[in-house]
Parts: sequence; C-alpha cells; structure tokens
Amino acid sequence: MILKLVLRRFAIGALTLLVVSALIFWAVELLPGDIASEVLGQSATPETLAAFRERNGLTDPAMLRYLHWLGGALTGDFGLSLANQRPIAELIGQRVANTFFLAGYAAVIAVPLAIGLGLLAALYRGSALDRFISTSTLAVISFPEFFVAYILILLFSAWLGWFPSLATVSPGMGLGARLYATFLPALTMVLIVMAHMMRMTRAAIVNLLALPYIEMAQLKGLRRWRVIAVHALPNAVAPIVTVVALNLAYLIVGVVLVEVVFVYPGLGQLLVDSVAKRDMTVVQAACLIFAATYIVLNLLADVLGIVSNPRLLHPR
Repeated sequence: MILKLVLRRFAIGALTLLVVSALIFWAVELLPGDIASEVLGQSATPETLAAFRERNGLTDPAMLRYLHWLGGALTGDFGLSLANQRPIAELIGQRVANTFFLAGYAAVIAVPLAIGLGLLAALYRGSALDRFISTSTLAVISFPEFFVAYILILLFSAWLGWFPSLATVSPGMGLGARLYATFLPALTMVLIVMAHMMRMTRAAIVNLLALPYIEMAQLKGLRRWRVIAVHALPNAVAPIVTVVALNLAYLIVGVVLVEVVFVYPGLGQLLVDSVAKRDMTVVQAACLIFAATYIVLNLLADVLGIVSNPRLLHPR
C-alpha cells in the first residue's frame, strides 16, 4: 500500500515537472519584442540579426525548440547563453552550488531552532514565554524578505559592524570565511521560514497532549518534558517533517530577493541579471532548476508524510 502511494506521488511529480517546463518555455515565447534585437542592440544590421537567429535556432518552430530544449535539460545540457555564447551549464554550475550552500546553511540553523522553540511553546503553553515566541515569530514573518534583510544590514553591518553587508564569496574561500560572509543572508532566511515550522511543531504537540495516552503518562508522574519528548514528539513526526520539507523548498526557491539584496553570487542573482540582459535561455534554465527543486522537495514532503504515518505503517 505504501509503495503504491509513493510511486503515485513520483508519477504526479514527474507530470507536474513536465507541465511546468512547458509553461516556462511558452511564457518566454510569449514575451513581447525580438530577442535578437534585445541582445545585439538596435544598431545591429539585418544580416547580423539573421545570423544570430540561425546560430541559436530561433528560426526553428517553437515546438521543435521546446523538445530540443527539454531533451537537453534532461541530460544537463541547457544550451548556450544568448548574451555571451558560453554553455549555460558552465554559467550556472557554481551559482547552483552557492544557492544550495546558502539554503543548507539557513536550514541547519532554522530547523532545530524552530522545533526547539515549538517544543518550548507547547511545554509552557499559555505562558508569557509562549506568547513571546508566537508573537515575535509572527511579527518577523509579516515582513517581506528584503525588508528583514535591510534591517539586519542596518543593525549588524552599519551600526555594529559585525558582519559585511555584501555576501562576497569565491570558489577558493575557506568554510569559516564563507560562513562568516553569508551569515546575514542566512539569518534573513532563518527568520522568514522559522515561524511556519515552529507553529506547526507547537500545534502538533498541543493536539497530542489532549489524547488519553498522554494524560495517562502524566498521571503516572512523568515529568512534562519527558512526556513531550518521549511520548508526544514521535507521534508528531509526520506533520513536522512535512512542514520542514516544504520550508526547505521555500528556502531554495525564495532565495532570489535575498541574493539580490546581499549581491550574493547564486542562482537567484543570475536569474535577475539574465532578465535584465534579456538572456532568455539562462532565464529558462534557472526557472526550470528552481521549479524542479521545489517539486522534488514537495514530493519528498509527501513521501515522508506517507512513510511516517503510523496508520499506513501498521494497517489493521
């Protein structure tokens, strides 16, 4: 039963990615203007424009170009950049690694912190600590990413001078220096996603505390923290794991604004620069990578929710 559900989720994920790839390609196709003229400039001669279109396959039918692009994407070949004629895989390789590093950095901080705060809020439900945790996290998530980023730059960079305002990294940089340079963008993302995970953890634990077996454990004289950690938390794994996986997807896909604010050389910054330069092949590749990452992590959330469901693991 579980295997069937998981395979069905994988099939739905593959179909969704195929539909999204078509939407990305045709959305770019429907943009107004001539890509050749935008890239080469208004001073380009008709011969130069014709040669550019021929070299980049822009004269082929749209369906044929889509199939060619999709087949190349499946093998990691996204074609050439229209702006500089370099292979797109070469352009985005380090950028993707930088984006995943930043998202992983934020996740390592956000996940345990959010679960810990959620457990504290559930343990002291209704107290001043519970109200403070809930209010502060909701206040932070109410602001857009760029506003939180600018506030952190003003506080920790302009006023205190503890961290750089620009997240400048290079391929040969050591781990310690990279962690220091990217702390503010990582902290921005932590503050943005932490509230969802914290509130889900709190809600899951609070709901379980009203169940009879939890009340029985309390009546036996077990300490409250032990009741939550040993008896309640294992049964709250499914909703917590699901919301964690969804927020990891948001960490990667929602990193665009944060990368732009801190001028971080990630995939989001490359996407914005490519839009400004009308480099549509790079835009298509970046959007497809973001979409695939989001779909895969959502698929992972579904699968983990299925696998961690006791009613499916132990059917009657």
